[in-house]
Amino acid sequence: MPKKKTNYREALTEIEETIQAIENEELDVDQLSDKVKRVSELLKICKEKLHNTEKEVENILNEMEE
Repeated sequence: MPKKKTNYREALTEIEETIQAIENEELDVDQLSDKVKRVSELLKICKEKLHNTEKEVENILNEMEE
């Protein structure tokens, strides 16, 4: 079964939860490594979504000017 694509809000929520767990020292060393890798993936997803949204908005604004 294909993995469900993570949306921006879900990614941001997971990042925030992970940061809170790190700050509260709730993770052991093994979990910490896995969570940091996951946060890195989530940050890439967020960055890509923001970049794509920016392009879409620019295109819309350019079309409105024509």
